[in-house]
Amino acid sequence: MNHTALQLLLAGTVVLPLVGALAALLPAPPGLKGKDPDQAVLRHGVTVTGVVLAATIALAAGFDHAHPARMQATTDISWIPALDIRIHLGVDGISLPLVVMTALLTFLCALYSYFHMPAGPSPKAFVALLLTLEAGTLATFAVLDLMLFFLAFEMVLIPMYFLIARWGGAEKQAAAWKFILYTLLGSVVMLLGLLLVGVKSGTFDMVALATDNGPNAQLSHTVQLLAVLAIGIGLAVKSPLWPLHSWLPDAHTAAPTVGSVLLAGVLLKMGTYGFVRIALPITPEGMHTFAPYLAALAAVGIIYGSLACLALVRKGAKGDLKRLIAYSSVGHMGFVLLGIASMTPTGVNGALFANIAHGLITGLLFFLVGALKDRYGSTDLDTLAGTTGAALYGKAPRFGGLLAFAAVASLGLPGLAGFWGEMLAMFGAFRPAAGLSRPAFLTFMVLAGLGTLLTAAYLLLVVRRVCMGGTPHLAPTAPLGDGSDPDDAAPADPAPAAAPGIPDIARYEYAAWSPLAVLTVLAGLWPATLLGLTDPAVQQLLGGGK
Repeated sequence: MNHTALQLLLAGTVVLPLVGALAALLPAPPGLKGKDPDQAVLRHGVTVTGVVLAATIALAAGFDHAHPARMQATTDISWIPALDIRIHLGVDGISLPLVVMTALLTFLCALYSYFHMPAGPSPKAFVALLLTLEAGTLATFAVLDLMLFFLAFEMVLIPMYFLIARWGGAEKQAAAWKFILYTLLGSVVMLLGLLLVGVKSGTFDMVALATDNGPNAQLSHTVQLLAVLAIGIGLAVKSPLWPLHSWLPDAHTAAPTVGSVLLAGVLLKMGTYGFVRIALPITPEGMHTFAPYLAALAAVGIIYGSLACLALVRKGAKGDLKRLIAYSSVGHMGFVLLGIASMTPTGVNGALFANIAHGLITGLLFFLVGALKDRYGSTDLDTLAGTTGAALYGKAPRFGGLLAFAAVASLGLPGLAGFWGEMLAMFGAFRPAAGLSRPAFLTFMVLAGLGTLLTAAYLLLVVRRVCMGGTPHLAPTAPLGDGSDPDDAAPADPAPAAAPGIPDIARYEYAAWSPLAVLTVLAGLWPATLLGLTDPAVQQLLGGGK
């Protein structure tokens, strides 16, 4: 495909959701209103996100896969000459998979919402916010100017705030405020770091700054340290890095299903992408100094997230399954940050692979947990695991089987997408970049390995309690000590009010969830497809543009 066609595809991918968001707020033309205006605007959301997804697939098909390290589909137009800020767009092997995944997840969310709109105000505002969120995330992965990156990075905050605050569940206002305050405060500090880089180097062009002999050569060691510290704080909040993660469980628990899917599948990736695209190539000396601290916090986050999940899943803890999946994201994103902190091609490739795997698998998990709440009216694990509780294998076998599949994919089962990213991130920590303390990184690798065991423990417990149900209560029960099975005499979990039978997976749910399950398998069986895109680009990025 020629350059102009690719250029138009990428520019259209970023702009079309904004046009669609504006159109969603306008009165529908008489011929498109249909019998139900609410359904018409939801259909509009599906159409626009579907066209955007088709454009990204065409972009991926026309991408020169023989040269993934080269920026392609580039647009470079002067916007604010006085500050040398340009509308500079482009994709390479690092950003292209994220662009396609963002378009896919947003389309699946729009499709799911068409059949199952979350309770709340008018669908017009919902669709407009969803499309604005898509535009901001796509722009974040496509822009190549530091100021445009910041604007796109911030553009997603307001739509996500309103999605949580207006269409969320219990404690939605508090969770939305916590989300916006944490991320805005982090962004203010990040802006100072981006301005420091731009002022000291004389340009905001990310491609020029990523070369050893480019403007970043003018950045002194002190400037790089200050820049990495400021930019890193903003990116770490969004990633989320422990201990700046505390907004995430509340936001996920309160958000509507599609909000949780996009928050986990797309928004968290913006922070880790910023580390790879900005911190590693533009401020390598500063990143080298802070890498051990980033790796240490990442390793702590892996263990912390797993222990928090184990605490939630235990019997009698009244743990919320949606909150548990949110805490699991803290651990999974810890592997991404550990791979980045190793500053090696192996570790960074693992981080990028884990980014995509986490988006697919956790997006599927949040879809499933949201549907489980719709069926039972609760995601409380003690309720779901009662003696007449979920027991999904018997009551909704397809639903139970898919939930078990997503759980084992999330724990990193070999052959599925979750395995490769975590393994490569740990390999990167096993032999970090020159100058980094290998004993320290070996310690972080061991902690990460322990985290994989803890992750397997809590996810298998989730499958045991939700898919298999509680231990049947036999009447009469024999007293303990007479040779009977103690499990039979144990008090039963509280039974939920839900009816014994629940609907299995509906057709629209198959349509929204199947692509994520299929891609999880394909990425696990053929990891070279994704690594073949990212590796040349990562090698060039870490090699100073060479």
